[in-house]
Amino acid sequence: MAYFLQRAGRDYAVFERAPRPGSFFTRYPRHRQLISINKRHTGKANAEFNLRHDWNSLLSHDPRLLFRHYSRAYFPDAGDMVRYLGDFAQRLGLHVLYNTTITHVTLHKARQAWNGHYFILTDQMGHTHQCSVLLVATGLSVPNQVDFPGSEYVEGYESVSVDPEDFEGQNVLILGRGNSAFETAENILGVTNFIHMLSRSRVRLSWATHYVGDLRAINNGLLDTYQLKSLDGLLESDLTDLAIVKDREGKFHVTLKFFLEEGNPSADADAVTLPQDDNDNFAMRVAYDRVIRCLGWNFDFSIFNKSLRLSSGGEFSKKYPLIKASYESKGSRGLFVLGTASHSVDYRKSAGGFIHGFRYTVRAVHRLLEHRHHGVAWPSTELPTSQLTSAIVRRVNEASGLYQMFSVLADVILLKENAMAFEYLEEFPVQMLAQLETITGRKARHGLFVVNMEYGRNFSGPDKDVFFYDRSVGHTEDAWQSNFLHPVVYYYRHLPTEQEVRFRPAGWALPRPTAIHHVVEDFLTDWTAPVGHILPLRRFLENCLDTDLRSFYAESCFLFALTHQKLPPFCQQGYLRAQGLVGTESLRRHGVESGLLRDYTTADRLHEDGARRPLGICSLHMHPSGHGKHSYRRIITVIFFKARTQMIAFSSILTGSLHPRRIQGTQAFWIHSPFLETSSWPPLLAPPPVCRSLSLQSCAVRAVTLCSPSV
Repeated sequence: MAYFLQRAGRDYAVFERAPRPGSFFTRYPRHRQLISINKRHTGKANAEFNLRHDWNSLLSHDPRLLFRHYSRAYFPDAGDMVRYLGDFAQRLGLHVLYNTTITHVTLHKARQAWNGHYFILTDQMGHTHQCSVLLVATGLSVPNQVDFPGSEYVEGYESVSVDPEDFEGQNVLILGRGNSAFETAENILGVTNFIHMLSRSRVRLSWATHYVGDLRAINNGLLDTYQLKSLDGLLESDLTDLAIVKDREGKFHVTLKFFLEEGNPSADADAVTLPQDDNDNFAMRVAYDRVIRCLGWNFDFSIFNKSLRLSSGGEFSKKYPLIKASYESKGSRGLFVLGTASHSVDYRKSAGGFIHGFRYTVRAVHRLLEHRHHGVAWPSTELPTSQLTSAIVRRVNEASGLYQMFSVLADVILLKENAMAFEYLEEFPVQMLAQLETITGRKARHGLFVVNMEYGRNFSGPDKDVFFYDRSVGHTEDAWQSNFLHPVVYYYRHLPTEQEVRFRPAGWALPRPTAIHHVVEDFLTDWTAPVGHILPLRRFLENCLDTDLRSFYAESCFLFALTHQKLPPFCQQGYLRAQGLVGTESLRRHGVESGLLRDYTTADRLHEDGARRPLGICSLHMHPSGHGKHSYRRIITVIFFKARTQMIAFSSILTGSLHPRRIQGTQAFWIHSPFLETSSWPPLLAPPPVCRSLSLQSCAVRAVTLCSPSV
């Protein structure tokens, strides 16, 4: 965020309690190996595409600040991340106040403030700082602890030894089942007697859930040893129902809390009832040498005054602050939560809690702030409708934000009046679609498309078999059943309302559209197949817009003009307006000097005053200034073949005069037209009677363009 603010020239300051950036990575992960992919080679030179597989780089304009320059490892060392973040802040000259710990944040009402209040921040020295917009990017820093009898015997992930020799020949119990738990187990797997892992829920494999925060393959060696009968194992139980007691030898025993409630809670293991006393095959009847807590982290709410009304999220995301889909606090306008701490918006859905996800959500928040406080509209690109298909195809094949923040950030295409043009907005938060006009400053009055990336709705889950035999969909007619990540295009005649967004169908990222199109999944994630991908997409867009989005040669456009009342957008925007390089004197000279054009200026022309002046070039719209009686004509000769025997030639003229001529012994008709001094074609007249008499559907067409001067 500091980078975006600096590039925009805004007044900002970053408070960092450590003496350098990236202090989290100086200690975590404890065993120093990151699980974020550093894929240095993709076979592509497209920088945006390559970011899809670079999970560590932050966004900037400097190609030197790509993580591939800092590590060659596929799973890098955490120390490389510290070095990278330090260089990022230094090279970009970001305004960071180091060794500054914010100890208290409160809210002060003020009418003159942008949001009706200021945020007052107090640091460890008692100094206060005032701001209108507060961006909180403190991550998750408080270890998640479960309070149960005997929890004082448990070692935390944040403090446990990382030296495998300290676990030689020991029985180890790990509480938790996330990546930190398996990371710890992986480190000591080869030196312990056995490792038992206890959690209230079943293991969630990232390849099954398609959520990168679930268990990654790099750390799941214990699953092998469990299923291959090598003493290690996984168990499920609610930790709040358990208790741990210590025997005289310093060993730890797991029991149930109600056993202690019936007896003496302070007694040791030799004096209390254990589950194995009633059930001699109790799974955890062995004694443990170490019990390690690996239960993740929570957001630190302690520094925020109650006046900010910053609360925790729901049941499954309570470790995060509760925020809107715009990443703004629900309790205080102007307070935004960024980075890992903002993950409540897409918890277990997308990658917003990780660098390769929140780098895009941070950019989205910056764009929102730019419009709200400085009137800068959301960046967009306006293009003619004839380029709609290619614009979508380009984005779904290279955009990294869509790819990583699937079903959270989507591209929005706003149609202009009569659908002759569109505005393309990139990476907009889909849950804020109803407020699009307010957030972006763009108008959605003539319909819109939303381009989203999605997995199949029944493909992801901790209990799903994602390797089943017939898992891939290859036929375009079955594209709606695609399982793997694929583009989905939604069409809305009107901007959805807040109620429609809120009460959208279960499992849907967006409200029910007027029409929807799934682009069939592709094994190579390359959606450029002309028949399998592009053709169905174009036909869907054409059906929604009731127009033809194909591209045509000039001769085809001319034929359409003679036979149709409504021309395709490509012909209207290209052929009729003569789009391309607009004729100028400098362009003419360049064409002549390059040998691409004949130098028509060497030809002389007799004017009324008796002087000879050079001819202009009608194809470049040249007209001698001050000589209105002299004009140049462009003759467009179109030859129609009917039944391969009859040939008739036409060219359009404003006067509509018809001049019969002979061409190779065949009767032909010519109509001459002066070419106007504009970059647009003159209006086409209705076809002459001889043209209407032809059955043009059975005619092939060829076109030749000629120039002739006239006086």
